[in-house]
Amino acid sequence: MALASDFYWHYCGRHKGKFGHEFLEFKFQPDGKLRYANNSNYKNNVMIRKEAYIHKSVMEELTRIIDDSEITKEDDALWPSPDRVGQQELEIVIGDEHISYTTTKIGSLIDVSQSKDPKGLQVFYYLVQDLKCLVFSLNGLHFNIKQSKLYVFKAVFISN
Repeated sequence: MALASDFYWHYCGRHKGKFGHEFLEFKFQPDGKLRYANNSNYKNNVMIRKEAYIHKSVMEELTRIIDDSEITKEDDALWPSPDRVGQQELEIVIGDEHISYTTTKIGSLIDVSQSKDPKGLQVFYYLVQDLKCLVFSLNGLHFNIKQSKLYVFKAVFISN
C-alpha cells in the first residue's frame, strides 16, 4: 500500500473510573504531524498534550503495519459494544479507503477470545498494541532523550 497524501490515523481509548474520565488519544495527520493526548486524574495529574512531526519513512512504516495487519478486511459488527467499562475507537483513512471501528475497552486476550468474532477482534487488539508501542517509542525518542544521551547512543553504534 503506497503512502497516500490523504493518510490519516486516529485512535482513542477512554473510560470512566475512580479517577474520573480518562482517555488516551493519538492522531497521525497527512502532513506528518503526530498528536498525542493523555488525560488521567491519577494523583491529580493534568492532561498531557504533545505534538511532533515525523519523517515520511515513519509514515510509510505506519502504513505498512496497518496494511500487513489486514484490519481493513474486518468488521466490528460482532465486536462488543462500548459500555461502562470504556470504549476504543480506531479510524483510518488511506487514499479512498475510510474505515472506522468502535468496541469496548479490551482488558486482555481473554476478552478477545470470549467475543463473537475473536479472530477479527484479535487483529484489532494486536494492531492497536503495535501502534501504541510505536507512538510511545516516538514520544520517548522525541521528548525524553537529552542531547548528551543522543551522542552516547550514536557513539556506541559508530564504534561497533
